Amino acid sequence: MKILVINCGSSSFKYQLINMDNDEVICKGNYERIGMDGSFLTHKFGDEKKVYEQPAKNHEEAIKFTMSKFVEPGIAVISSLDEIDAMGHRIVHGGERFTSSVIIDDSVIEGIKDAVKFAPLHNPAHLQGIDACMKALPGKPNVAVFDTAFHQ
Repeated sequence: MKILVINCGSSSFKYQLINMDNDEVICKGNYERIGMDGSFLTHKFGDEKKVYEQPAKNHEEAIKFTMSKFVEPGIAVISSLDEIDAMGHRIVHGGERFTSSVIIDDSVIEGIKDAVKFAPLHNPAHLQGIDACMKALPGKPNVAVFDTAFHQ
């Protein structure tokens, strides 16, 4: 099983693609300056590190570009995006509603929206990341892992 773990910030996101069968980090990186001039992706796989200066006006563009690197000929770390079995999203604040990790559905999205008042810089970015992953890999499960669940 391969899991894409994503942590979206207001103008960035970090990721790791993990092979859960052997705990191997297949690749990892971060996209910075999303929505600003000078957006770039730092993508690490094996002993290689590549930096791509690529405009990304939002998290959807950044995630789509990043996923394209997973399967790009010559540097591919997987043969198809279909190899990604699920996505895990670090969510800063789940309010009082979420006390553990949950599979994301419409009611979870609404709950994260309701908690924007507690994390106005982070939760909107998390929602953009969730939406981008759902569009890029439709039908694949997305799981929310809440920082606040650890304090319940």
